[in-house]
Amino acid sequence: MDYILKPFEHQKKLAVLIDADNTPSSIIKELLDEVAKYGVASVKRIYGNWTSPQLQGWKDTLLSYSIQPVQQFNYTSGKNATDSAMIIDAMDLLYTHKFDGFCLVSSDSDFTRLAMRIRESGLTVYGFGRNTTPKPFIEACDKFIFTEIIQSEITELPKPDQQAAITKPQKDIREDKTLRNLLLSTVEDSSDDQGWASLSLVTQNIQKKSSEFDPRNYGYKKMLELIKATELFEIDPRPTPDSGVKLIYIKIKNH
Repeated sequence: MDYILKPFEHQKKLAVLIDADNTPSSIIKELLDEVAKYGVASVKRIYGNWTSPQLQGWKDTLLSYSIQPVQQFNYTSGKNATDSAMIIDAMDLLYTHKFDGFCLVSSDSDFTRLAMRIRESGLTVYGFGRNTTPKPFIEACDKFIFTEIIQSEITELPKPDQQAAITKPQKDIREDKTLRNLLLSTVEDSSDDQGWASLSLVTQNIQKKSSEFDPRNYGYKKMLELIKATELFEIDPRPTPDSGVKLIYIKIKNH
């Protein structure tokens, strides 16, 4: 797994809040590994009715990963009290001003307003949920990661049905008009007078336009791999003067 390396003192402090009713326990290690790419999980809480047999898988996992369970009984049949408890806790944590961002783990659209409110306070929101998560919640987050991606990384060789859910053949990549337009417009917006744009800047800007964008959604672990697969761009690795580390620049072909 590739971590975003930063000095430890500059790591973002994150509050990780998990909706147990909408998240499988089997992905917890990979979920926390993903969270670690963006900062330090200073708080890890999970919400549910722990008297329910449906959460047995989570109960066997919490101690191993130091996740604090928060009990919430279902006071009324058909009503999800877990959502309310998680939202209240999130607001309490927000007002402590101790965090740089929140990780909201759920596929429930009820957290849309919460994500918006946290962002209004200037904090970053990372969402995690299934690819059936309603679009409003996805768009309310700064970045949204589909849990199908995480599940596919649990084993080196994903099951065929899992792979089909997140991977598109190279031919489909080239014919995906939505992806094509997103990449082309972002490179155009990020380019200099000669049409070249740094891949890191393109990646940052594309995330601003589409919170759920991730090269892994298309079956590629790295952004550069996806860029190459589209066959839309020239690629120019440029060594930096001091370190010799190569920075990748891309340009629209026939620009």
